[in-house]
Amino acid sequence: MEEGDGEPVTTVVTWDVKPGRERDFEEWAEGLHRAATRYPGHRGATWLRAEGSRHRYYTVVNFADQERLDRWMTSGERAEWIDRVHGIASEHYRDTTGLETWFNLPGESVPAPSKLKMIAVTFVAVYPLSLLLQAFVTPLATSWPLPLKALTFPVIVIPLLTVVVMPALSRLFRRWLYPVKRVHRPAKPGR
Repeated sequence: MEEGDGEPVTTVVTWDVKPGRERDFEEWAEGLHRAATRYPGHRGATWLRAEGSRHRYYTVVNFADQERLDRWMTSGERAEWIDRVHGIASEHYRDTTGLETWFNLPGESVPAPSKLKMIAVTFVAVYPLSLLLQAFVTPLATSWPLPLKALTFPVIVIPLLTVVVMPALSRLFRRWLYPVKRVHRPAKPGR
């Protein structure tokens, strides 16, 4: 695996498999996975089966940077693999930093971290920011009207959490936050 100069990027692909074609899909997915691992910047893929659904699968694909992910996603080799699954499954994907997977998406059943884990990671994110604000911003704002002082915290903290802190913590604590059954190659029925 090569490391890129950019930020690691993750894409979640949802597969809706036609009933009765799960075995065909799993065999196809095994080949697709082998092909993806040969691409520069590939940092792993996790295959998941939706809880309570025999027909929905997810692939969490991670690459070293957006450029390398784009090369794989638009490659001729991947296009050939997608052609092979036509009639067996349909594909839908969404780019993610990790933060938005904490929320339930309509029609999706991606498992979210436990509330306790979300509270712990949010605390790790917010507490240092709160200390910094109290140390450096609050002393400057003592004479400001209360609504303006109250506005300072969300105006500074929310963008920092959304753009910088939570995506970084989500990557750092990914294995702890999302301890799902990981199957790198889909299991074949009967094994």
